[in-house]
Amino acid sequence: MTVPDPVGPDPGHDPVPRRADRGSVTAETAVLMPVLLVVLAAAIGVLACVAGQLRCVDAARAAARVAARGDDAATVRATAERLAPPGAHVTISATADVVEVRVRAQVSPFGTALQGLGSVDVGGRAVAPAESEPR
Repeated sequence: MTVPDPVGPDPGHDPVPRRADRGSVTAETAVLMPVLLVVLAAAIGVLACVAGQLRCVDAARAAARVAARGDDAATVRATAERLAPPGAHVTISATADVVEVRVRAQVSPFGTALQGLGSVDVGGRAVAPAESEPR
């Protein structure tokens, strides 16, 4: 029968057993890293498209307000182009009661460096009642 040593474990004995899967965290990270980069790139692309969409909506809204006040088409177009993404196309239509402004643009989510990945067509539309002149 063996009697346990009351002093403690043997000084040459390692209390933490060595495992055969040592380094597996590094291997799993190496496999997972490309997936994380693709997810990050997709998230950045979506955010860039949403930002372009919001800029088009804001540009259309501001231009519709300017047009509803009765300003000329050049001022309305300049307002929309100032707020819209670069290269945006502005369409203005008006009736006696309503003014409508549409802003469309091509957004490259990854900029000019990766234009080969394509661009996304975004746009915004705003309608405003034409203001009548005070009498």
